[in-house]
Amino acid sequence: MTRFWRALGFVTLFLVMAGSASAEERWQTLPEPAAMPKPDQSGYAPVNGIQMYYAVFGAGDPVLLIHGGLGHADIWASQVATLSKTHKVIVADSRGHGRSTRTDQPYGYSLMASDYLALLDHLRIDKTALVGWSDGGIIGIDIALHHPERLTRLYAQAANVTTDGVDPGVMTDKTFGAYIVRSGKDYARLSKTPGEYDAFVAQMSHMWETQPAWTKEQLGTITTPTAIVAGDHDEAIKREHTEYMAAAIPGAKLIILPNLSHFASLQAPDEYNQSVLDFIDAK
Repeated sequence: MTRFWRALGFVTLFLVMAGSASAEERWQTLPEPAAMPKPDQSGYAPVNGIQMYYAVFGAGDPVLLIHGGLGHADIWASQVATLSKTHKVIVADSRGHGRSTRTDQPYGYSLMASDYLALLDHLRIDKTALVGWSDGGIIGIDIALHHPERLTRLYAQAANVTTDGVDPGVMTDKTFGAYIVRSGKDYARLSKTPGEYDAFVAQMSHMWETQPAWTKEQLGTITTPTAIVAGDHDEAIKREHTEYMAAAIPGAKLIILPNLSHFASLQAPDEYNQSVLDFIDAK
């Protein structure tokens, strides 16, 4: 049994025991995403042996939004609605997530980063700001490490750079458990292979057990202007690990979002959007 499924078992038991009591604080909630605006362009890009779903909104300096593990592009609806007023916003479903297909190739953050770089090539975007949540933030760090020429700024929220940065308490967290349940339903609704969720999660779980694994010395080579961001009640990432990342990346800005968790973009979209804009538009 993988670490993921052990965690899911604990979470399910916890949810049953906790019942349906309403959360008292916003950091304990998991709001449904808003409706996604109509894109100016959408489709599937052939990248690295998969068909990668993407959508583009608005005009201006580009910003790429990368969702977290088990998620999909539509969780960014509130960010798209705001950021697309002044920016060209690109969203996509990572390989195997949402509407994108996958192969039997083992998952790795470098592979997923190469998918997004190939998508940018497909869209003829040379350089972009990147906002990444959880796995999306890790993918952003991978790009900053290996292809800094493709990034103007990196806003990495709820990311980790070593596996021991993950808080084991996430295994029994009610909000995170609700996210896992919702993600399974979304997969069945969006995926071209709705019956292969177990196989997909097994591939992802194998990656999570060993990656990422970057050293302090590697992080010290990042030159992209970077914000390391976390909600002050993040369920999955240890606060000291977030602070370590910000200290290890030269010039990185540490942003702690008050009364929010791993799911900050859903819990307080207006505050989240302003935080993003303040950073990516800074002169």
